[in-house]
Amino acid sequence: MYLLYSALLAAGLLVTIPYWLWQMSRHGKYHAGLGQRLGRVPERLALQPGRPVIWIHAVSVGEVLAVSGLVSELRRRHPQHQVVVSTTTDTGQKLAVKHFGEENVFYFPMDFGFAIRPYLRLLLPELIVIAETEFWPNFLRLAHASGARIAVVNARISDRSFPRYRRWRFLLTEVLQAVDMFLAQTEEDARRLCDIGAPAGRVQVSGNLKFDLPLPPIPPIVASLRAALGDVGPVIVCGSTVEGEEPLLLRAFEKVLASHTRAVMILAPRHPERFTEVAHLLSSLGIRYSKRSLWSGDALAGGVLLVDTIGELAALYSLADIAFVGGSLMPRGGHNIIEPAQHGVAIVVGKHTENFRDIVELFQGRDALRVVGPDELPLVFMELISNPTARAELGRRGAETLRSQTGATQRTADALKGLREPAPDRSPVGKGARATP
Repeated sequence: MYLLYSALLAAGLLVTIPYWLWQMSRHGKYHAGLGQRLGRVPERLALQPGRPVIWIHAVSVGEVLAVSGLVSELRRRHPQHQVVVSTTTDTGQKLAVKHFGEENVFYFPMDFGFAIRPYLRLLLPELIVIAETEFWPNFLRLAHASGARIAVVNARISDRSFPRYRRWRFLLTEVLQAVDMFLAQTEEDARRLCDIGAPAGRVQVSGNLKFDLPLPPIPPIVASLRAALGDVGPVIVCGSTVEGEEPLLLRAFEKVLASHTRAVMILAPRHPERFTEVAHLLSSLGIRYSKRSLWSGDALAGGVLLVDTIGELAALYSLADIAFVGGSLMPRGGHNIIEPAQHGVAIVVGKHTENFRDIVELFQGRDALRVVGPDELPLVFMELISNPTARAELGRRGAETLRSQTGATQRTADALKGLREPAPDRSPVGKGARATP
């Protein structure tokens, strides 16, 4: 099975090379860390001889944030271990470097034996912790064979992914045998894990790590914007927006401006490669805007601040009267509502929130957010703006709902304690002295 999978993966990569080259040339994506993805271990990865390693894999920004508390807890509990973190995306890599230090961070290798083995030989990880659902067959097989214990934490199976996983259950069942422990976000996720082939005796529910996210450090821009906003308002922060949403949000904002001429929208597209596209949209609509990267204290009343930077959105939600969380008006599955909830801000989302179904359902059940369609969006914005008391209560219920769900980090660290000791040597990779790849 693995030989066939590797052959198909290689064939797929060859066929899609023009696409990847186009992405590299147009957007600069995937170029960074290419050597690391192909198995070249970065020299900056500082490993101390004889010191055991815990390897945590977090795909992108959301997963890096989710595991940040777990990394701190594992370092506190196991100071004799070195905790290293891999990511897949460039934005995740930058955030991981910022949080954990570049000497502990690298790009996750592609799922080929030649790319994976150098990392296993050098790191000799005792424990590999994978955030959410990264089921790479070759990686899991080789990591298991190397003697590493493997845990999938904060595991979730989205509504969109579940049918696809079930279709391939006959293959996944073998792949998932390599995992020693699955820690699911919810009972439903645990059930789905078992349905796609995870051994039931290895599946537990530990909660959602994202509920434990600490408030991010407040960057200087927030204080500058707070001073510039002054008596300006209302302020609507629209975060993690995707293609097709900005026109809907901007039309709604134009209706707000008709009654509130000093209103401000802070608009943060999800993907950096779309910053220029959204700037052109604002120009075409004749909406006055400033780019965050160029903003130097200019007046914001009656306009849009386009956030063309990375890593500031979570703190910018603190400026909002209303927070709209994107990826939800379009069928993209939605994005994380926890960041605005941390600030007690009134939250609005669209109806496509499958990727965060349990969180959204929890908040909905406690009347702690508003779910709207495109046609309702302007009306809901106006309703919340015109009723400050109801708006404040909505935000307060969101913050209380968030506080009621904390504790997953401690539960996860407790569960991982049983996997800290390495399993017996199972592999030709070996568990001897670290080798230079």
